[in-house]
Amino acid sequence: MTSFEMLRPTEVSVVSGVGLREVHHAIDRGVLPDDLVAQGEGRRISASGCPLIAFYYGSAKRLTAEERLSAIREVSRRLRAEPAEESFEQPWSRPAQGWIVREGFLQIDFEPFVADAARRWDRYRRAVSRVSSAPSVLSGTPVIAGTRIPVHDVAASVTAGHPPERIRAAYPGLDDEGIALAALYASANPRQGRPKASPILAGARLISEERITRKVG
Repeated sequence: MTSFEMLRPTEVSVVSGVGLREVHHAIDRGVLPDDLVAQGEGRRISASGCPLIAFYYGSAKRLTAEERLSAIREVSRRLRAEPAEESFEQPWSRPAQGWIVREGFLQIDFEPFVADAARRWDRYRRAVSRVSSAPSVLSGTPVIAGTRIPVHDVAASVTAGHPPERIRAAYPGLDDEGIALAALYASANPRQGRPKASPILAGARLISEERITRKVG
């Protein structure tokens, strides 16, 4: 399981609900304080930054960039001054007032973004708990726990637009929740290397083997 403290950009995208491109943009633009970002062998972002990134993009139509950055700096200062008892079960736990920033006549409440990130984090944890990987099973390929069903094959079927009933028929024992969590896990942990073609599901049939000869002239 990935450490709660530092997450990969793909995980941050899933937990914050923000696109991967925006996550990288937030790093490049310095939206988050330096202590919430690590850029060694691979970019990492503190889980505390997930609701902050969500706020930055989610409030863009109502607040100026400077107002958003100022609010993020204030909340980040509080995170450093009064560290919460963070855990996998209850991340970002602190009194609700700790997420409210007042600047003159302006009052900004981060709580909705924190609550949404917490909900997404909980669902991601459930997805991770449904996946296992062992050298003795498909050479370590991530599979649905207790099966030999490759997680990324299920996700590829979802991406290809196959309906749940067709995916269930191809992978007996997999329910709709398992399908959705497999897709979520794959989104946060994309397959390395060149993507494989979408798997052919059970019940599919070849319509034609006719080859078209290309004319050259």
